[in-house]
Amino acid sequence: MDFTLPTIDWPTLTPVIAVVVTGVIALLIEIIFPKRNNALIVGISLVGLAYAAYSLVPLFATDSGYTAAHMVVRDHTGLALQFVLIGICFLSFIFSDRYLREKGIAFGEFYPLALWTTAGGMIMVSTTNLLMMFLGLEVLSISLYCLVGMSRTEKRSEEAALKYFLLGAFASAFFLYGVALIYGASGMIDLRGIPLAFKTEYSEWLNLSVLGMFFILVGLLFKAALAPFQQWAPDVYQGAPTNVTAFMSAASKVAAFGALYRVLFAASATQSYWMEVMFWVAILTMVLGNVFAIAQRDVKRILAYSSIAHAGYILVGLLSHVRAPDKVGLEPVLYYLIGYSVMTIAAFAVLTLVATKGKDHTRLQDLNGMWKKSPLAAGTLVVCMISMVGIPPTVGFFGKLGFFQSALDARLAPLAIVLAITSAISVFYYWAIIRASLVDDESATGLRTSRMSPGLAATCVLGIIGVIGIGIMTNPVIKALKKPASDTLMEELVEQPPEDVVQSAG
Repeated sequence: MDFTLPTIDWPTLTPVIAVVVTGVIALLIEIIFPKRNNALIVGISLVGLAYAAYSLVPLFATDSGYTAAHMVVRDHTGLALQFVLIGICFLSFIFSDRYLREKGIAFGEFYPLALWTTAGGMIMVSTTNLLMMFLGLEVLSISLYCLVGMSRTEKRSEEAALKYFLLGAFASAFFLYGVALIYGASGMIDLRGIPLAFKTEYSEWLNLSVLGMFFILVGLLFKAALAPFQQWAPDVYQGAPTNVTAFMSAASKVAAFGALYRVLFAASATQSYWMEVMFWVAILTMVLGNVFAIAQRDVKRILAYSSIAHAGYILVGLLSHVRAPDKVGLEPVLYYLIGYSVMTIAAFAVLTLVATKGKDHTRLQDLNGMWKKSPLAAGTLVVCMISMVGIPPTVGFFGKLGFFQSALDARLAPLAIVLAITSAISVFYYWAIIRASLVDDESATGLRTSRMSPGLAATCVLGIIGVIGIGIMTNPVIKALKKPASDTLMEELVEQPPEDVVQSAG
């Protein structure tokens, strides 16, 4: 029996390899020089991420295609999402070290774990192979389980990690079982197997296909914090260290929606089986996220429910694209993921300022007087909240406007209406955060702030520039995100499976 090694396009794999290797080097430094200053680890991590981003740039000029036995995809969407994930990790590292030291958990393991989370997300968004997608999901998830429980002396952090692990394990099991069912119905573990599985003439195999698709969606809906699998988010976001919450809220969202895009687009020919379900998932997510946020008095829990609501908004854009790809592009989704990542990380970064003596102080009243003691932090928080509401000229406004128009173009008007109504509802709890940071009443608790580090200041400045700058530059950004006419990989995936995949299925 002859065995031929698959052809590997190493430049396509270089960004992921660079992130993984950087994580290994960072961990080795922590092992060799334990309990020392993490400056070397942070520096090497930032350099590794910069190199990974640099290695991505030339790939945008290349044609789309596959490598590593069709397990890795190189296309415009995957490259853009990988770039966003690297940026999320880079931005999270800038402000984390001071916060971790203030909390007394300055463990060097944070950096390699975050790097491997990023690598897992990069794998998820750049494959059409369901087992590779599962591998990326597990690399991302296991690293996040450890990160959430980093504050080992806090009961709340331990509970959050345990809850996230148990629920996440169930979600991963659902995903893997769905892959097995799709394989049983089609003979493939590639996304091309989904439309083929639904074309079977045998009712038993069709049932396997429907159930397999449902289980795969369960795993991805959980990771994206979409209803009805969003219950874990508020407790985990509140219990995790704030810098971990900032990183997790953005990275897991980008990775999950990147994978969800691959799955839903591959199954676009079978919309009659799942579109109505996802339609109600989007509505339920937007309503629950915004309504439950109003009753919260802890800022991290408010932003957790806000994150759930934003997941619903993003799903509106994604469903609109899948429903009418000839009228609605994927650019609004990519644009909003970039904007959401910037404003979320910046908002959580500001909350690290009110961590003192090993404790997080994230109640609304704990922000009182922030505008006096740290005008930059208060200004950043106000700008981010305004953007999350969707007020011009911020990135949040143009992102929601894009989703609204996309839903109308795709004849999903009810989603556009719910998006508008729930965005109006969100004003109540975002205004509560703004008001808390601007009022002077410190008599009850007083504002306990640690010293603003240069890294945190840089994050605040980048956050303001990103939220307003991307909003002002919406048209150039959308144009840059627009898929080249030559990039038809996902369309070809649905229409015609590659010959070697068909042979392996036979």
